[in-house]
Amino acid sequence: MLRLSKLADYAVVLLARLGQEGGLHTAPSLSTATGIAEPTVAKVLRILSQSGLVEAQRGARGGHRAARPITAINLAEVIVAMDGPIALTACVDGGSGGCEAEGHCPIHGRWTPVNEAVRAALSAVTIADLARPSCAEAHRRAPVSPAAHFAAE
Repeated sequence: MLRLSKLADYAVVLLARLGQEGGLHTAPSLSTATGIAEPTVAKVLRILSQSGLVEAQRGARGGHRAARPITAINLAEVIVAMDGPIALTACVDGGSGGCEAEGHCPIHGRWTPVNEAVRAALSAVTIADLARPSCAEAHRRAPVSPAAHFAAE
């Protein structure tokens, strides 16, 4: 099963929030806004800051902000920052010694195109793409006037 780690998922949520709101945000305010526990928010922000995806400003009026527009931050970058290299199998990341069957495996090296396709797909999706409201959310948010309702009939 392919599944993002919880920290990678939280990182996407926090980056989306930072990108939508703009300005500086504290860990407590992000925790309140997202429902993610404050210690976890602080941990994720620290990792994102170390990877250059988030900027931190210290001081009484400090906080965090996305280092670049979320239209320029892709999902692959976030996953790599939080979880390390994207590799479907131990042998796909170019390393050796990750598998006991490596020397006689008939599939060795054949996962590379699959891994590259997954990496390309994740690189093609930005945080902004994920932060956009779905059609259902947009319809729930937008009140429909009676005139528009009757005009549609």
